[in-house]
Amino acid sequence: MRHPDKHTEEERYALANEMITKMNKSVGYKTIAYGQEKLPKEGGYMLYPNHQGKYDVLGIFNTHEKPLSFIMDEKRSHIILVREFLDLVNGKRLEMDNPRQTIRVFQEMAEELKAGRKFILFPEGGYKENNGNVVEAFKPGSFKLAQMSKVPIVPVALVDSYKVYNSDDHYGPVTTYVYYMDPIPYEEYKNLKTKEIAAIVEGRIKDKIAEHLSLTDKSSQP
Repeated sequence: MRHPDKHTEEERYALANEMITKMNKSVGYKTIAYGQEKLPKEGGYMLYPNHQGKYDVLGIFNTHEKPLSFIMDEKRSHIILVREFLDLVNGKRLEMDNPRQTIRVFQEMAEELKAGRKFILFPEGGYKENNGNVVEAFKPGSFKLAQMSKVPIVPVALVDSYKVYNSDDHYGPVTTYVYYMDPIPYEEYKNLKTKEIAAIVEGRIKDKIAEHLSLTDKSSQP
């Protein structure tokens, strides 16, 4: 972080994942991922997951081989540990009440995506504590970035991530799940409005979460 020019993006990302792995082992957290083989093999892309809590980015990082970064609310970005991770992977801060700054950051990210970087953006905006795998409405404006960069959109479904760091209701080991779904290439969404794109991605994520919960319920029955 002090000398970013001396360390490659791969080295910084590896260190972030080493930190996550050690933290998870110390408290009994585990993340299982599916669909990594569906991720684009070349170039940049946008990951759009549902948002459940503080662990969401860490769970994705720990199951995504290639270097990733993320974008978040500037006011939340200074929380201890969050700040360190954001700076370590050269993440972006958004001033939610400053449209001009948002456009400027999106333009900067679009160029980096075109150059091959990969980012996480949560289209719900924030999250509700202990949300029980409920997906809130996606904000169409978050998909403007994908349109600007013309990169594939990868819907990502997070399940049970809300249980991590939630000591009020969940104790001991926790297993969370990450589902990487089929990418949506630019050619498929270029003529759609952001509201339409948001509805498609939100629907796919909700369907995947419902499918997971249905299978879990069946497996728990005697």
